[in-house]
Amino acid sequence: MAVVVLAAVVMVGVAREGSAAVRAARADTAADAAALAGAHALARMQGPAAARAEARAAAFDNGARLRRCDCVGDHAEVTVVVDEAVGRARAEVRVACALSVADCDG
Repeated sequence: MAVVVLAAVVMVGVAREGSAAVRAARADTAADAAALAGAHALARMQGPAAARAEARAAAFDNGARLRRCDCVGDHAEVTVVVDEAVGRARAEVRVACALSVADCDG
């Protein structure tokens, strides 16, 4: 009986860890999407307010809430939350790439 109880406790712990890993992955994915959306708005010269709005919408579309968005100049750096999991990402705008794809090296 003790072995069955111990196995059940271990299974519950593994399930909780797996669930936390899934939430962390969802938060990272939402952060990536939000940062890219914010950088895309900046590359289109729409300004910081539009970049924050785009980042917020992308986070929401991915099941997250935008906690912070440093979306100015040549970068969009965001923090998002999915449940209690936090995701962070940064995307940079390369002006040369916006003008000509041939100027980008990857």
